[in-house]
Amino acid sequence: MRNPINLHTLSALILLSSTALAQEVPPRDGMMLDPAKGLEIGKIYEAWLTPDQEGGEEEDTPALIPKMFKSIGTPVPRADRPDRGHGTLAFTKDLSHAYAHIKVANLKVEDVTMFHIHCGRPGELGPIIVDFSNNVNLQDGLADGELSVEITNKDITAVIDHAHGMVGAYTSGCGINRGDLAAKMVTVAGLATIAAEGELYFNLHTKSQQYFGDMRGQLWPVEK
Repeated sequence: MRNPINLHTLSALILLSSTALAQEVPPRDGMMLDPAKGLEIGKIYEAWLTPDQEGGEEEDTPALIPKMFKSIGTPVPRADRPDRGHGTLAFTKDLSHAYAHIKVANLKVEDVTMFHIHCGRPGELGPIIVDFSNNVNLQDGLADGELSVEITNKDITAVIDHAHGMVGAYTSGCGINRGDLAAKMVTVAGLATIAAEGELYFNLHTKSQQYFGDMRGQLWPVEK
């Protein structure tokens, strides 16, 4: 009479069999796995910044807003502003880093006050996710007309950490999905998720266009 195999032994045999089988299956489509390639650039998004994409004229600024968002110069209508920009937002394949590169034209760099990545649909004034001034002095960074910024998780959480009082309404971060605004997006991976949904934009602010912004560009996947 054969000795019965107990459940522990049977489970071990099934596990060994499954492991051996998995090791024999090649990666999908013959793709060789290489963790070192995680820092290579993966998805890239592109934006063309124009005043026309701003959600309103500065004269429409609400009366009750924090002082830091109030214009201190004479506003210029969107149709009359010559400022333009072109930028990209590139993500590493492992979603540990993102890199923003923006080139501007017809802009008085000395008038720049803020430069952010916001979440929001076209025309929507959404919360700030990344504040470029936390990484670089904007006037120095834009001195030659181009700005380059490296973004990590800490750059996203830094904005949320400063969300206090009335200013917090604008810097409290972005919900990872619209159904649960309490679940804040706090990682580069989350930033990439919102970019894929077409809900990220660059927004550059100047002394005369402090609330809505001077020029804005919605980020869309780069067409190859």
